[in-house]
Amino acid sequence: MTIADVVASWPGVETLPHRFGGREFRLGRNEFGHVHGDSLVDIPFPTTIRDALVSSGRARPHHVLPDTGWVSFPVDGADGRTDAVELLRLAYLLRLVGRQRRPGAEPSASEVDAAAELAAMDLPPAVRTAVDEYARPSERAA
Repeated sequence: MTIADVVASWPGVETLPHRFGGREFRLGRNEFGHVHGDSLVDIPFPTTIRDALVSSGRARPHHVLPDTGWVSFPVDGADGRTDAVELLRLAYLLRLVGRQRRPGAEPSASEVDAAAELAAMDLPPAVRTAVDEYARPSERAA
């Protein structure tokens, strides 16, 4: 099973051809990553999470746009595919959490408990801190 096959099976995900080749993954109108074949994955994150992923060695700065929130992850074998899917799942869950925060937001992928999945992920400490800070409900939403 390819990375694209796995990600396409998640609730609410749409896959489309990516403008630079490969497959793009969307939740609603927003891209949360794309894969070039099964060899390179590019994923956008909030900058604090991107910085923590890069400093922990879990991802590299984007191969074309290194000074953005995007990361690149070169896929090497089965372990690399597993790690790439985990990073894409992180981006997917963060998108779900972000969508749930918006005033008047429609529930999406309601069968996914994004907050619980994020809490259960095995992340390096700096990444955990950045994710927890991002996922914490804002006082405005309360």
